[in-house]
Amino acid sequence: MNSTNETDETNETDGTKAAGAPDETGGPDPSSEPVVAVVGGGRFGWGLADTAARNGRRVVLWSRRPQRPATDQIRVTQELGDLAEAELIFIAVPSPYVGALASQLGEHLDGQHLLVHVSRGMVGAELRPLTAVLRQVTPCRRIGALGGPLVAKALSEGEPGGGVVGTLFPEVREAVREALGGSSLRIYSTDDVAGVEVAMTLVGLLSVATGYARGMGVGPATLAVMATRGMAEAARLGVLLGGKAETFSGLAGFGDLLAAFAGDGRPEVAFGEALALGESPEVAAKRVGANIEGFAVARSFADLIERVGVQAPMTHLLADVLEGKMGGQAMMAALMARSVGAE
Repeated sequence: MNSTNETDETNETDGTKAAGAPDETGGPDPSSEPVVAVVGGGRFGWGLADTAARNGRRVVLWSRRPQRPATDQIRVTQELGDLAEAELIFIAVPSPYVGALASQLGEHLDGQHLLVHVSRGMVGAELRPLTAVLRQVTPCRRIGALGGPLVAKALSEGEPGGGVVGTLFPEVREAVREALGGSSLRIYSTDDVAGVEVAMTLVGLLSVATGYARGMGVGPATLAVMATRGMAEAARLGVLLGGKAETFSGLAGFGDLLAAFAGDGRPEVAFGEALALGESPEVAAKRVGANIEGFAVARSFADLIERVGVQAPMTHLLADVLEGKMGGQAMMAALMARSVGAE
């Protein structure tokens, strides 16, 4: 597709009986269907569950407060131990809660399980990637991160789209493709796990900025400059944190941000619009009904920029704007006042 080392090889059958194939009575054999687990009963967790169910997988979804009833293919549970029957487990909870929840989940898992998170965030002032957190608090070692232009509504409704899984393990890549991939959803892969996780996080922050700019009423030309320069900064920060620059031009980076700019309905954009209209972060988050992870890490990235001196003025100024220390017009003026370098 591009130079990001993303691939979408087609899986070939080996002639054995497929999962969910008819049993001797002529009907499907439910017991033979592979099980996929999802941790998190929010909209994105349900989007993953709906997608896997359409692919013929039995799904076990864990949620403290189930928001939807179970279906024939999706079993809802409040017991983390019930997820151990699945080999592949998606972690679909906000990054601040991943460590504690995964530690409890890890008591029921072993090295045979595959973990893949979808959180658009990193942890703490040191910006720890969630794959490192999962590796620390669980016995699982085969771990990945699923990013790209994936949104809950499109997943649940089966709209055509694509995503990219960052992992060092071929079995994780193939398990995600088999669980989610198909004629309407392309799952690409890359071994640049660090790049995917930083891209997921910074696209979340830039999506908030997109909403904020729209709330200010800026035009398409300004938005285009913000997107282009913002992604250039993201690539610099990604390399600093161990990723590859080219990953940010692929689905995990620019592809994901392009979907936000096109209006894919993600909550980060609505959150930014609410901030621009003067709402507090708490009220804005309640309005959109989601935990906005990009907002939470803005200051950590600003501190990193100051420590190492990397050129990322937009990211640094965004932290001040989102914390109410600077107005949007002042940010624009500060950016426009900077000396212009080579593209």
